Amino acid sequence: MTKKILIISSEHTGHGHKSITEALSEKIRAYRHAEIHVVDGFSLGGRALEKIGKAYGPITRRAESVWNVIWNLSAMAPSIVDHLVEALIEERFLALIKELQPDIILSVHPNFVGSVLNIMEKKKLQIPFVILIADLVNIYPLWVDKRADFIISPTMEAKQLCLEKYGIPPSQIGVFGLPVRSRFYPKTGSKKTEPLPTAPLNCLVMGGGEGAGNMKKIAKNLLDHFDCNVRIVAGRNEKLKSNLELSLKKRYGDRVHIYGFTENIHQLMLHSDLIFTRASPNVMYEAVASNTPLVITGALPGQEADNPKFAENNHLGIICRNPDDIKDSLSDLLVNDGERLRQIIQSQRTFSNQKAADDILKFILNQEVAHYETEAEFRLLIEK
Repeated sequence: MTKKILIISSEHTGHGHKSITEALSEKIRAYRHAEIHVVDGFSLGGRALEKIGKAYGPITRRAESVWNVIWNLSAMAPSIVDHLVEALIEERFLALIKELQPDIILSVHPNFVGSVLNIMEKKKLQIPFVILIADLVNIYPLWVDKRADFIISPTMEAKQLCLEKYGIPPSQIGVFGLPVRSRFYPKTGSKKTEPLPTAPLNCLVMGGGEGAGNMKKIAKNLLDHFDCNVRIVAGRNEKLKSNLELSLKKRYGDRVHIYGFTENIHQLMLHSDLIFTRASPNVMYEAVASNTPLVITGALPGQEADNPKFAENNHLGIICRNPDDIKDSLSDLLVNDGERLRQIIQSQRTFSNQKAADDILKFILNQEVAHYETEAEFRLLIEK
């Protein structure tokens, strides 16, 4: 009998939720009697909720301070947000459940945790419900609900916050890592095992799917002080892409290449020596998968606030928030034939978990989100 997993995701609030969903979807082929159905949770709320979802990009791109206020206000009253979303999605959600009849529901977006559980409780729907947290350290209250059957955490930091701040029982949460699409992993052998070439360095500058961050100034500091080639990904920010093309191509010529939103970001990462990016969780984990050192240039207020320190603590990269400090920071990484860079590369290999998506699917499908009592018991469950 085929088990159906309904994943509630998001198409427009950044690219991380979609990336996680794709990482799980590509692995489901290994399970003959399982299938995944994906729905954009915002589409369940009709035009009103879809507009809210699509507003995420422009707000985080142009008004981080406004986003910070929204994040903090909604975090103060999560139950109000849950009830508002519940009212908007209930009719379409129930119709979807009737049509699909899923065996498991997996939410990879915080707006569709408490809201969906409210509906299920009210309608007495007995379907296992699992939360897959997509943030690394700063956990939005909407992510956590004790009524869920199980919570999948990407990091020990997120798990500890769930335990200590939100009172989740240890048997109800496990750490799996963050699923990354397989194309981000090098196909043959290890990447960059020898000292890095003296010139030219291949640098990738990006700011998440929405093209946030001071990418122009970062690129100029790189191009003015180092023998390097710079690729810039402006994401969905078409205005930024045009501006960068006008201001940089004339001065630096073929040393700089500008991209909009691209489905081939894995190729750019795999062919780069360094990635300069804000601390987006999925971008960070994709960079680690591609074994490319990170230079964290900023973080979105709220859910990304502590991600730069997370990267630094785990030796996945360095922090350089001020573009004017790039010369000194990069020079420090390159001294002694790139000794610090090679240390970061090795730390990334140790940190990376290529089996995260498989572990998640195996646990959900084989164990039917059963609780466990100890960490050792949990490991045995996913290794069966």
